[in-house]
Amino acid sequence: METVTLGQTNLRVSRIGFGAIPIQRLGDDDAIAVIRRCLELGVTYLDTANQYSTSEGRIGKALEGWSGPVVLSTKTQSRTTDGVAEHLAQSLRMMRVDSIDLYQLHNVSTFADYEKVMAPGGAYDTVMTAVKDGRVKHVGITSHQIDVAKEAVKSGRFETVMYPLNFIVHEPGEELLAMADQHGVGFIAMKPFAGGMIDNAPLAMKYLLQYPSVIPIPGVERLAEIEEIVGIVESPRELTTEERAEIDRLRRETGNRFCRRCDYCQPCTAGIPISVVLAFPTMVRRMPHENVVSGWIAAALEKATECTSCGACEERCPYQLPIREMLSENVDNYRRLKEEWQASQSR
Repeated sequence: METVTLGQTNLRVSRIGFGAIPIQRLGDDDAIAVIRRCLELGVTYLDTANQYSTSEGRIGKALEGWSGPVVLSTKTQSRTTDGVAEHLAQSLRMMRVDSIDLYQLHNVSTFADYEKVMAPGGAYDTVMTAVKDGRVKHVGITSHQIDVAKEAVKSGRFETVMYPLNFIVHEPGEELLAMADQHGVGFIAMKPFAGGMIDNAPLAMKYLLQYPSVIPIPGVERLAEIEEIVGIVESPRELTTEERAEIDRLRRETGNRFCRRCDYCQPCTAGIPISVVLAFPTMVRRMPHENVVSGWIAAALEKATECTSCGACEERCPYQLPIREMLSENVDNYRRLKEEWQASQSR
């Protein structure tokens, strides 16, 4: 696997990283098998977060007995000194290491949050104390809001920035990437598949690999997924004329009004699985209609009818999506599709 230096750090990382959100859905043994397969294939940059429940612990277990190279990256979403200190101690304990290669302030997506973490004696200073005593080697930031991310890059206080970049939502990320390159800040690309909206792995990865300083971190849940992605990385990467035309078509078809499935909108006061409901249009395109009008998908859409329209989800959404409106639209479309499917079965 090709390796590159992450920004101006001394971290030599694999050309792609491993995004550890999906392994939360697996059992321990399956999750550990996925992580070990990544390492065996040369994917040595592992990215997780304190917020990702079982993820850090599973990485720690997978690293038992591993003697090859690995670069560990995790995050804290705490905005307080005590909270950051607690999260860092937990991350070190769960991953069974004495130091973390890259520690990131997680989802700093408003200027109020940015000012809070950067205040004297606050979260950033706590991380820098850990850098001085060796528990952290490098410090980064993640954001879903372009202006906040640009401010962080310009500050000169972060060595890396993580931001969404894919061929659907590309213009803000491309602008931020140019700035990051100018300031020597490493760029880690989250949401390479646009939260599941892109199901063409070669297109998604080849688009990102055209940028030599970008480290994509696809979320991986199955052995076949990482094997396919590594195969793409190790194959010719230049986009063909036909592939560029397909990217343009998908951009026109998708637009920007879609859920990235980050789940920052949660918890819902009515218990609605918002990201599942908002993914309904994608499920309709990919799955037999019988499967989307019954079972767990139908249960999620039925639950969405209990929305109280409190708006708490929209206040938390880093993409400012009109979630209540989108929930209502998807429920209407679900009911229409269910009626059509039921009618087709009675003919």
